[in-house]
Amino acid sequence: MTAQRTHIVVLGGGYAGSLAANRLQQNTDIDITLVNPRSEFVQRLRLHQFAAGTGDATADYGTLLGDRVQLVVDSATRIDPAERAVRLAAGGVLHYDYLVYAVGSTAATPPAVPGAAEFACSIAELEHAARLRDALAAAPGNARITVVGGGLTGIETAAELAEQGRTVTLICGGRLAPSFSEPARRSVARWLTGHGVELLENEVVAEVRPDAVVLAAGTTRPSAITVWTAGFGVPELAAVSGLRTDPLGRLLTDETLTSVDDDRIVAAGDASAPSGRPLRMSCYTAGPTGATAADTVLSRIAGVRPAVLDLAYLATNVGLGRRAATFHFTHKDDSPGTIYLGGRVGGRVAGSIKEAVTKGTLWAIGREARKPGSSVWRKGGGIRPTQRLWDR
Repeated sequence: MTAQRTHIVVLGGGYAGSLAANRLQQNTDIDITLVNPRSEFVQRLRLHQFAAGTGDATADYGTLLGDRVQLVVDSATRIDPAERAVRLAAGGVLHYDYLVYAVGSTAATPPAVPGAAEFACSIAELEHAARLRDALAAAPGNARITVVGGGLTGIETAAELAEQGRTVTLICGGRLAPSFSEPARRSVARWLTGHGVELLENEVVAEVRPDAVVLAAGTTRPSAITVWTAGFGVPELAAVSGLRTDPLGRLLTDETLTSVDDDRIVAAGDASAPSGRPLRMSCYTAGPTGATAADTVLSRIAGVRPAVLDLAYLATNVGLGRRAATFHFTHKDDSPGTIYLGGRVGGRVAGSIKEAVTKGTLWAIGREARKPGSSVWRKGGGIRPTQRLWDR
């Protein structure tokens, strides 16, 4: 009699989900299904380039996924933990023995900002970036563009457009690059203003109109295209499925990335909140959490106690056009350090490093496909959740 094979379903084919699916191939006695709403991998790190018309942002799953990973192009609408089933938008149902929840993040709906949802463009998804690309192509070269949000996505979007000679205003709603140290922030600000970006750090957008933005102080500023990059949210899938989440909607897990509600569900990436302490939403976090989630599932199948997540950060960076960047070293706990690469000379070096890192994320996923279990990351004394929510 043939033993029944274990079926693992991975929800989300981004940086975390794709790597987790590939890493699961270490066990040859399991079947792996990756569910993703698109047939191509989306490089979110390049969406600002795609929107600006300076680069592509997709990759072929055929070059990224292992032979034993089955790709299902669909979206999950609900998880039924009692039945160990995933309901799909196309009407199908996938039954699982273990589920990896790696649905990622998306644009946050602007709270209480009239007109933002109707008239502002987002850049968080491929489809959003495509609409922005079309709007930019149709607009005159001297059209005023407003980017709302002083985080890394807003900075990269403003920089990419400014380098092409666009008239850009960046409205930060507070501090520019708040995760950076003050010297690194000043370096970013110098690049932006030096390339013609009008920088409004402490202004807040109170309303978005089809052809203007209204600031909280009451000033109306012309804006042919408004790009909203202020914050990210996560899909509501976990919450609507009755699983416990943090206030943003990220799945609550223990230190092994296992759901506090169900030891058959493991999370990774932006939509996970290990021990109630969610990590930085980034591809830097996606890889180690994707690998840890896969290792947790493999350990449970083998009857071995899973290892806890252990992640130490090294740096963060922001692209400034196609050739420059600011590369900022961090402490292991992700707090900003004192050393950064930026300015006229260091910015070019940092730009080369950032491009290598961006390419390296895809390389790591592909390598995991060819050699499951190969991913390594910085550990020791860094991010390691301390509150044990679920002791198994």
